[in-house]
Order: sequence, then C-alpha cells, then structure tokens
Amino acid sequence: MLFRRETLDGIAAGEIDLAFRRWPRARVKTGTALRTAIGVVEVVAVEVVDAADVSARDARRAGFPSHAALLAELDRHGAGPLHRIRLRHTGAEDPRIALRERASLSADERRELERRLDRMSGARELLALIAANPGVRAADLAARVGRELRLFKASVRRLKELGLTESLEVGYRLAPRGRALVRSGTAAAKR
Repeated sequence: MLFRRETLDGIAAGEIDLAFRRWPRARVKTGTALRTAIGVVEVVAVEVVDAADVSARDARRAGFPSHAALLAELDRHGAGPLHRIRLRHTGAEDPRIALRERASLSADERRELERRLDRMSGARELLALIAANPGVRAADLAARVGRELRLFKASVRRLKELGLTESLEVGYRLAPRGRALVRSGTAAAKR
C-alpha cells in the first residue's frame, strides 16, 4: 500500500489515521505492518464500506478537506468496493534501514545472500544495473533491460527487502550492504 509523502507526514503527526482504497478485494489485512519512509505503519482494521457511509470527518482523517474531495480522488483510480483502512503509526523505524546500513558481512551472511540471489531471476544483473546507474528513473532502467515496469519494480523491492538497495527521490542506489556484497566479488562474478 503506497502513500504520498504528505499523507505519511500526516500519519506521523497523528492527523491522519484512515485511508480509503477501491480494490476488488482487500490488499492488506488487519495486523499488516507497512514499512514506509516515516517508519512502520500498522493496519489496525480493514472493512468494506458504502461511500454514503463515509463522513466528512472520515475524509479529514484520511487527509482530504471534504467528502467530495475524497470521492473525487477515489474515482480517479477506478471502480470497485470501497475499503476503509484504519492506520496507526507505531513509531518503530523501518527495519530495512538498519539492515541496509550493515556493510560488514560475515561469511554466513554472504553465503545466505548469494543463495537468495540465486533464487531470484535476474537479481545479479539488476544489482549491477543499479550500481552502474544510481538515481536513474525506474522506467528508464526497466526499458534498458526490456522488462515491464511493474515487474522491474517488484524485483527491486525484493532486493530492498534483503537490504541491498535503497530508493532515492528518483531511482535507486546500492545500499552499503549491497556495495559490500558486490565488492566481495561473489555477486558480480556469477553474473
């Protein structure tokens, strides 16, 4: 579940605690921990609601000035059941941040990362591409390797989960952990 920066800032400030999405079926469930730029945001509840049951107060709690503004935004993103998602900022930092900063890899950690990369199609090539092109738009990188943008971004997210890459304002770069792995020579050697 993605949020605009201003929405995340509102969540962090305690001003926003609801989100609304039109989905064919819920894409998050109660208890899900969302890792965001402001840290971990927990999904407290998810329910399907009728648009008529959404109040102006609910719209403000979701960061919109009015019920009409909320509905106008939702209508831009298609039709489907309306899901109300109650959120809570936990105050915990995104655990991937600490992971990606750990540049000192033990032999066991390096072997485990290598094993995980072996199981991910094109992971080594993707690491090399990001290493050679920090800050380049995802769409441009995807086009260079002939991959559909959505699938390309999903692959980068998998590398991010391992602490190997990090997102920039535009594009990506290798995290210190990713640079350490590539420097070790093993990741690049198996390309």
